[in-house]
Amino acid sequence: MTKPQAIQSRFSASGFRLGVLLVAGAALTWSFGGAIARNIAEPDPWTIVFWRAGFASLFLLLFMLWREGPRSTVRMFRDMGLAGLGVALCFGIASSSFVMALQYTTVANILLTQAAAPLFAALLAWMVFGERVNLPTWIAIVAVICGVAIMVSASFSGEVSALGDGLALLITVLFSTAIVITRHHPEVRMMPAVCLGTAMACVAAFFLSGPLAVTGADLFWLFLFGAVNLGAGLAMFVTGARLVPAALAALVSTLEPVLGPIWVWLFHGEVPGTRTVIGGAIVFGALFLHILNDWRRQRERTDSGARA
Repeated sequence: MTKPQAIQSRFSASGFRLGVLLVAGAALTWSFGGAIARNIAEPDPWTIVFWRAGFASLFLLLFMLWREGPRSTVRMFRDMGLAGLGVALCFGIASSSFVMALQYTTVANILLTQAAAPLFAALLAWMVFGERVNLPTWIAIVAVICGVAIMVSASFSGEVSALGDGLALLITVLFSTAIVITRHHPEVRMMPAVCLGTAMACVAAFFLSGPLAVTGADLFWLFLFGAVNLGAGLAMFVTGARLVPAALAALVSTLEPVLGPIWVWLFHGEVPGTRTVIGGAIVFGALFLHILNDWRRQRERTDSGARA
């Protein structure tokens, strides 16, 4: 079987549909994160991090034990290596920073800045590893930087907190770093890395938080925030992303930054500022066109290879 035939076999019709549905389900699940967080009354963000990360790591561990079995789960953790540890650290700090950023800025600012991670990853890979960046990607990177700069400029006018936007940028840099690591170390499995990262965040929050007791209502929202929003969302994405081309998975995932601000606006009346809307539109437009172009090129390569 030739390589293009193997690719087409891998992305069979039924598997392809299931993969798209799972990735879309993950993006939809993730998009409710900000709306769920706004329902939590607990004022201490580290307490929120503790419960969210604890529920997420427990869900992911149980999911791996159910799907892979105890021996394979242990082997997945053991085989991560330093690269897997790096991804875990990036995700643990980023997920904690997400909770902190919610205290200072809007959900739209966080999600739309975070959406720029794939293009920041391309820039980081060029800077660190000298990876070739084509002209369309450079144009998209410049557009994203301009869009993020417009959003961040709102903090200088007092519309949002500079700390909140700074944390949003930190999340983007950390996700970009994780993308570059996994690209150069394809042996790293995302599920155990994120499970370890959330566990590390939970332990750190245990020492940094105040009293961990929360109300029953908050515990319910924290369970949704951790086990469902973070854990189940990741489980769906990792499972679905293996059934569809990477560019298509990234394209479908853009549902999260689109829907997230809408849910917070509908449920909590949180309206993003003008600069957030303008800058976010530039970021999302550049990201969408870049991923769409990658997907088109990927399909052209596959089709030309199949004809050959």
